[in-house]
Amino acid sequence: MDLGFADARVVVTGGASNIGRGIVHKFAAEGARIVLNDIDEAQAAKVRDEALDLGASAVEVAIADLTSPGAADAVVGTALGCWGGVDVLVNNAGWSVPGFVATDTDRAKWQRTIEVNFFSAVAATQAAIAPMKEAGVGSLVFIASDAAFGQIRQGVYGASKAAMVAFARTTAKEHGRHGIRSNIVCPGLVMPDGPDAVGATSLWAVGEDEVFNPKQIDFMLKDTPTRQLTTAQDVARAVLWFASPVAARQVTGQMISVSGGYTMP
Repeated sequence: MDLGFADARVVVTGGASNIGRGIVHKFAAEGARIVLNDIDEAQAAKVRDEALDLGASAVEVAIADLTSPGAADAVVGTALGCWGGVDVLVNNAGWSVPGFVATDTDRAKWQRTIEVNFFSAVAATQAAIAPMKEAGVGSLVFIASDAAFGQIRQGVYGASKAAMVAFARTTAKEHGRHGIRSNIVCPGLVMPDGPDAVGATSLWAVGEDEVFNPKQIDFMLKDTPTRQLTTAQDVARAVLWFASPVAARQVTGQMISVSGGYTMP
Protein backbone atom coordinates (compact mmCIF):
# COMPACT_ATOMS: atom_id res chain seq x y z
CA MET A 1 0.00 0.00 0.00
CA ASP A 2 1.19 3.50 -0.82
CA LEU A 3 0.93 5.33 2.52
CA GLY A 4 1.04 8.74 0.86
CA PHE A 5 4.39 9.97 2.18
CA ALA A 6 6.23 10.70 -1.07
CA ASP A 7 7.58 14.24 -0.55
CA ALA A 8 5.52 14.59 2.64
CA ARG A 9 6.91 17.17 5.06
CA VAL A 10 7.66 15.36 8.32
CA VAL A 11 9.12 16.69 11.57
CA VAL A 12 10.51 14.12 14.00
CA THR A 13 11.64 15.36 17.41
CA GLY A 14 14.34 13.39 19.17
CA GLY A 15 15.03 11.74 15.83
CA ALA A 16 18.69 10.79 16.20
CA SER A 17 18.67 7.77 18.51
CA ASN A 18 16.88 4.47 19.02
CA ILE A 19 13.10 4.91 18.47
CA GLY A 20 13.48 8.31 16.81
CA ARG A 21 16.12 6.94 14.46
CA GLY A 22 13.82 4.06 13.52
CA ILE A 23 10.99 6.50 12.77
CA VAL A 24 13.24 8.65 10.59
CA HIS A 25 14.41 5.56 8.71
CA LYS A 26 10.86 4.42 7.93
CA PHE A 27 9.71 7.83 6.70
CA ALA A 28 12.88 8.05 4.62
CA ALA A 29 12.11 4.74 2.94
CA GLU A 30 8.74 6.19 1.91
CA GLY A 31 10.41 9.15 0.20
CA ALA A 32 9.43 11.82 2.73
CA ARG A 33 11.13 15.15 3.37
CA ILE A 34 12.25 15.14 6.99
CA VAL A 35 13.23 17.66 9.62
CA LEU A 36 15.31 15.69 12.11
CA ASN A 37 15.39 17.44 15.47
CA ASP A 38 17.75 16.43 18.25
CA ILE A 39 20.29 17.84 20.69
CA ASP A 40 23.05 15.49 19.50
CA GLU A 41 24.56 17.09 16.41
CA ALA A 42 26.98 14.29 15.56
CA GLN A 43 24.38 11.52 15.86
CA ALA A 44 21.80 13.58 13.96
CA ALA A 45 24.23 14.10 11.09
CA LYS A 46 24.86 10.36 10.94
CA VAL A 47 21.14 9.55 10.87
CA ARG A 48 20.58 12.23 8.21
CA ASP A 49 23.05 10.43 5.95
CA GLU A 50 21.38 7.10 6.69
CA ALA A 51 17.97 8.57 5.83
CA LEU A 52 19.19 9.95 2.51
CA ASP A 53 20.67 6.56 1.65
CA LEU A 54 17.30 4.97 2.43
CA GLY A 55 15.46 7.23 0.00
CA ALA A 56 14.42 10.40 1.81
CA SER A 57 13.66 13.23 -0.63
CA ALA A 58 15.44 15.67 1.68
CA VAL A 59 16.61 15.82 5.28
CA GLU A 60 17.16 18.97 7.31
CA VAL A 61 18.82 18.70 10.72
CA ALA A 62 17.45 21.06 13.41
CA ILE A 63 19.63 20.98 16.51
CA ALA A 64 17.61 22.37 19.40
CA ASP A 65 16.56 21.61 22.97
CA LEU A 66 12.79 21.83 22.77
CA THR A 67 12.53 22.81 26.43
CA SER A 68 14.08 26.18 25.53
CA PRO A 69 11.70 29.06 24.70
CA GLY A 70 11.16 29.40 20.97
CA ALA A 71 13.02 26.21 20.07
CA ALA A 72 9.94 24.29 18.93
CA ASP A 73 8.85 27.18 16.73
CA ALA A 74 12.28 27.20 15.12
CA VAL A 75 12.25 23.44 14.49
CA VAL A 76 8.79 23.44 12.90
CA GLY A 77 9.81 26.65 11.16
CA THR A 78 12.55 24.73 9.39
CA ALA A 79 9.91 22.73 7.54
CA LEU A 80 7.90 25.87 6.84
CA GLY A 81 10.91 27.76 5.55
CA CYS A 82 12.26 24.94 3.40
CA TRP A 83 9.05 23.40 2.10
CA GLY A 84 6.18 25.75 2.93
CA GLY A 85 4.35 23.58 5.44
CA VAL A 86 4.29 20.53 7.68
CA ASP A 87 2.19 17.43 7.07
CA VAL A 88 3.30 15.23 9.98
CA LEU A 89 4.71 15.97 13.42
CA VAL A 90 6.05 13.08 15.49
CA ASN A 91 6.50 14.09 19.13
CA ASN A 92 9.20 11.62 20.08
CA ALA A 93 11.69 13.62 22.15
CA GLY A 94 11.99 12.00 25.56
CA TRP A 95 14.19 11.33 28.55
CA SER A 96 14.05 9.02 31.54
CA VAL A 97 16.13 7.91 34.50
CA PRO A 98 14.47 5.00 36.36
CA GLY A 99 13.80 5.40 40.07
CA PHE A 100 11.50 4.10 42.78
CA VAL A 101 8.76 6.43 44.04
CA ALA A 102 9.99 6.38 47.65
CA THR A 103 13.61 7.20 46.85
CA ASP A 104 13.45 9.18 43.57
CA THR A 105 13.38 12.53 45.35
CA ASP A 106 15.51 14.71 43.06
CA ARG A 107 13.13 17.55 42.19
CA ALA A 108 15.43 18.88 39.44
CA LYS A 109 15.32 15.48 37.75
CA TRP A 110 11.51 15.40 38.00
CA GLN A 111 11.26 18.81 36.40
CA ARG A 112 13.65 17.90 33.59
CA THR A 113 11.67 14.72 32.93
CA ILE A 114 8.40 16.63 32.66
CA GLU A 115 9.91 19.37 30.51
CA VAL A 116 11.53 17.01 28.00
CA ASN A 117 8.70 14.51 27.74
CA PHE A 118 5.63 16.71 28.04
CA PHE A 119 6.38 20.40 27.62
CA SER A 120 8.42 19.78 24.46
CA ALA A 121 5.46 17.94 22.93
CA VAL A 122 3.10 20.78 23.88
CA ALA A 123 5.39 23.39 22.34
CA ALA A 124 5.99 21.45 19.11
CA THR A 125 2.29 20.71 18.72
CA GLN A 126 1.34 24.35 19.19
CA ALA A 127 3.97 25.34 16.61
CA ALA A 128 2.59 22.86 14.06
CA ILE A 129 -1.13 23.46 14.53
CA ALA A 130 -1.31 26.86 12.82
CA PRO A 131 0.24 25.76 9.48
CA MET A 132 -1.70 22.47 9.57
CA LYS A 133 -4.93 24.35 10.26
CA GLU A 134 -4.22 26.71 7.38
CA ALA A 135 -3.62 23.76 5.06
CA GLY A 136 -6.73 21.95 6.32
CA VAL A 137 -4.83 18.72 6.95
CA GLY A 138 -2.16 17.32 9.21
CA SER A 139 -1.20 14.42 11.45
CA LEU A 140 0.26 14.46 14.94
CA VAL A 141 1.71 11.29 16.45
CA PHE A 142 2.76 11.26 20.10
CA ILE A 143 5.25 8.69 21.36
CA ALA A 144 4.08 7.99 24.89
CA SER A 145 4.97 4.79 26.76
CA ASP A 146 3.53 1.73 28.46
CA ALA A 147 4.81 3.45 31.60
CA ALA A 148 1.81 5.79 31.27
CA PHE A 149 -0.31 2.94 32.69
CA GLY A 150 1.95 2.42 35.73
CA GLN A 151 5.28 0.60 35.73
CA ILE A 152 7.81 -0.06 38.47
CA ARG A 153 10.64 2.52 38.65
CA GLN A 154 8.83 4.78 36.17
CA GLY A 155 6.63 6.96 38.40
CA VAL A 156 7.48 10.48 37.22
CA TYR A 157 8.35 9.36 33.69
CA GLY A 158 5.06 7.48 33.42
CA ALA A 159 3.15 10.48 34.74
CA SER A 160 4.73 12.69 32.06
CA LYS A 161 3.68 10.22 29.40
CA ALA A 162 0.14 9.96 30.79
CA ALA A 163 -0.05 13.75 30.50
CA MET A 164 0.98 13.41 26.87
CA VAL A 165 -1.90 10.98 26.26
CA ALA A 166 -4.45 13.42 27.67
CA PHE A 167 -2.96 16.30 25.69
CA ALA A 168 -2.97 14.32 22.44
CA ARG A 169 -6.60 13.33 22.84
CA THR A 170 -7.68 16.86 23.69
CA THR A 171 -5.86 18.06 20.58
CA ALA A 172 -7.74 15.46 18.53
CA LYS A 173 -11.09 16.74 19.85
CA GLU A 174 -10.27 20.40 19.37
CA HIS A 175 -8.73 20.19 15.90
CA GLY A 176 -10.39 17.31 14.11
CA ARG A 177 -12.70 19.80 12.42
CA HIS A 178 -9.60 21.47 11.00
CA GLY A 179 -8.45 18.27 9.32
CA ILE A 180 -5.81 17.54 11.97
CA ARG A 181 -5.58 14.03 13.39
CA SER A 182 -3.81 13.25 16.68
CA ASN A 183 -2.90 9.75 17.86
CA ILE A 184 -0.65 8.02 20.38
CA VAL A 185 1.82 5.14 20.16
CA CYS A 186 2.95 3.56 23.44
CA PRO A 187 6.11 1.50 22.97
CA GLY A 188 7.17 -1.22 25.32
CA LEU A 189 10.83 -1.59 26.21
CA VAL A 190 12.90 -0.85 23.09
CA MET A 191 16.57 -1.79 23.36
CA PRO A 192 18.94 -0.10 20.89
CA ASP A 193 19.73 -2.39 17.97
CA GLY A 194 23.46 -1.63 18.11
CA PRO A 195 26.05 1.06 18.82
CA ASP A 196 25.02 3.09 15.75
CA ALA A 197 21.50 3.44 17.15
CA VAL A 198 22.36 5.83 19.98
CA GLY A 199 24.40 8.97 20.45
CA ALA A 200 26.26 10.42 23.40
CA THR A 201 23.20 12.26 24.75
CA SER A 202 20.85 9.27 24.59
CA LEU A 203 19.55 7.90 27.88
CA TRP A 204 21.07 4.59 26.70
CA ALA A 205 24.55 6.10 26.48
CA VAL A 206 25.22 5.12 30.10
CA GLY A 207 25.04 1.46 29.04
CA GLU A 208 22.11 -0.89 28.60
CA ASP A 209 22.60 -2.59 31.97
CA GLU A 210 22.19 0.77 33.71
CA VAL A 211 18.73 1.18 32.17
CA PHE A 212 17.47 -2.41 31.96
CA ASN A 213 19.71 -5.31 32.94
CA PRO A 214 19.25 -8.88 31.63
CA LYS A 215 17.44 -10.03 34.79
CA GLN A 216 14.88 -7.24 34.45
CA ILE A 217 14.42 -7.99 30.75
CA ASP A 218 13.83 -11.68 31.43
CA PHE A 219 11.26 -10.77 34.08
CA MET A 220 9.46 -8.52 31.60
CA LEU A 221 9.48 -11.12 28.84
CA LYS A 222 7.75 -13.64 31.09
CA ASP A 223 4.72 -11.31 31.08
CA THR A 224 4.94 -10.54 27.35
CA PRO A 225 2.63 -12.81 25.30
CA THR A 226 4.86 -12.75 22.20
CA ARG A 227 7.99 -13.39 24.32
CA GLN A 228 9.83 -10.83 22.18
CA LEU A 229 11.17 -7.37 22.84
CA THR A 230 9.84 -4.48 20.78
CA THR A 231 12.17 -2.95 18.18
CA ALA A 232 12.43 0.61 16.97
CA GLN A 233 11.17 -0.63 13.60
CA ASP A 234 8.04 -2.06 15.24
CA VAL A 235 7.26 1.32 16.75
CA ALA A 236 8.05 3.16 13.52
CA ARG A 237 5.61 1.04 11.50
CA ALA A 238 2.82 1.93 13.93
CA VAL A 239 3.76 5.61 13.68
CA LEU A 240 3.62 5.55 9.89
CA TRP A 241 0.23 3.85 9.92
CA PHE A 242 -1.23 6.48 12.26
CA ALA A 243 0.38 9.30 10.27
CA SER A 244 -0.81 8.03 6.89
CA PRO A 245 -3.58 10.10 5.29
CA VAL A 246 -4.49 6.95 3.36
CA ALA A 247 -4.33 4.10 5.87
CA ALA A 248 -5.64 6.04 8.87
CA ARG A 249 -7.71 8.83 7.30
CA GLN A 250 -10.56 8.41 9.80
CA VAL A 251 -8.47 7.57 12.86
CA THR A 252 -7.91 10.18 15.56
CA GLY A 253 -7.65 10.29 19.34
CA GLN A 254 -6.59 6.65 19.41
CA MET A 255 -3.82 4.90 21.32
CA ILE A 256 -2.06 1.60 20.76
CA SER A 257 0.61 -0.23 22.67
CA VAL A 258 3.45 -1.72 20.65
CA SER A 259 4.78 -4.06 23.33
CA GLY A 260 4.04 -7.62 22.29
CA GLY A 261 0.98 -7.52 24.54
CA TYR A 262 2.87 -6.57 27.71
CA THR A 263 0.16 -3.96 28.19
CA MET A 264 -3.26 -3.93 26.56
CA PRO A 265 -4.78 -0.46 27.09
